[in-house]
Amino acid sequence: MPGDYQRVLSTSWQADGAHAAVHRDPGYQAPVFAAEWNSHEAARKATVVTRVAVQNRSMAAPNRTLRDTNEAAFYLQPTEHMPVDGVVAETAAKIVQGKESPDDKARAIYDWVVDNTFRDPAVKGCGTGNIKAMLETGNLGGKCADINSLFVGLCRAAGVPAREMYGVRVAESDQLKCLGKAGDVSKAQHCRAEYFSPRHGWVPVDAADVRKAVLEAKLPLNDPKIVELRQRLFGYWEMNWVGFNHARDFELAPRASKPLPHLMYPYAEFGETCLDGRDPAEFKFSLNSREIAAT
Repeated sequence: MPGDYQRVLSTSWQADGAHAAVHRDPGYQAPVFAAEWNSHEAARKATVVTRVAVQNRSMAAPNRTLRDTNEAAFYLQPTEHMPVDGVVAETAAKIVQGKESPDDKARAIYDWVVDNTFRDPAVKGCGTGNIKAMLETGNLGGKCADINSLFVGLCRAAGVPAREMYGVRVAESDQLKCLGKAGDVSKAQHCRAEYFSPRHGWVPVDAADVRKAVLEAKLPLNDPKIVELRQRLFGYWEMNWVGFNHARDFELAPRASKPLPHLMYPYAEFGETCLDGRDPAEFKFSLNSREIAAT
């Protein structure tokens, strides 16, 4: 997905014997490379190469003229795994009580998510982001697609447009070692979040990486490194990562046999069999990154 923090320079592919193209779904305009082989094809192999220019992303300076929230109204809508009524609305109302501005509401929700969730290493992949189940059961453990989706859903329920961005880490981190990955990034998928501010436009946040750092760096929330990281990640994305799309509970194009909760892993169907892209060994795929210095 394009943005002032990343720009796709080129995309090329090789998929012998396949009908292959880049499509966009009608709802989110998520770019998706799709390849289809006839059943008699013995080898079904595709290689896709994308070159992306990135730069670290910070909260934009405030505008003198407030931006119209209607431009982001699409990202107030509920989805299958992200309702904005019931327990989600009740929880959001408690969190933002007394807060007036979208920025204050988003900050209150961010702090609540950081304080109340935890990273659960037993969750497969990045999680599904079923925030209703999380709040109803009181089990607020998960991974990035759970924790950052919880932030997004609570923001929407509080009237603040918000969305996830699904992508993958592609380089080492200048913040903490656990927040980066280079080379073989087949298991380095990561979901981030952003909310819409009339003063700042889209604001990057990442509560999930705070909880990842707590677990994997073995540091408590009150450790100075975590306190600093928590403050920084409300309004900052380190761009050792590439974002793919904002799509949530959506239909692939071309249409698959079922909607997907999100798309940051490969997806394939063979007849009635679906391959699990969260497992590179089962799917037989690899995802590799290489940094090229700017010229």
